[in-house]
Amino acid sequence: MNPLQKSLLLFALNWLDAQLTLVWIRLNVATEGNGLMARVLTMGEGTFLFTKLAVGAFAAYVLYRCAHLTMARRGLKLALGVYCALMLVHLVTGFSALGWQTPEALLAYLVELPHSVISLFI
Repeated sequence: MNPLQKSLLLFALNWLDAQLTLVWIRLNVATEGNGLMARVLTMGEGTFLFTKLAVGAFAAYVLYRCAHLTMARRGLKLALGVYCALMLVHLVTGFSALGWQTPEALLAYLVELPHSVISLFI
């Protein structure tokens, strides 16, 4: 996957995150986890969406334009990894909204697993 495709994917995941966040907030299932964006959300959904997309577009553009630098390539991979994990959180939120608690329990187990393994050796 070339840097342009990765940057476009990053922007698309950012857009999907914004849309899903608004859906969960409208359904009273979840709140905005980012404190700064939560304050922007109090100004209105349009302002929130515009700000989220503007920041995402700027980040994707800068990471694309600087893709010749090792740090930018690694930053793009890191950002994509974070957004993929965030999509899993949105998926679990959706399942919870539908009343299926099993994914939430599985996610909690997976999050605690590294701590449990480390505690065996300490």
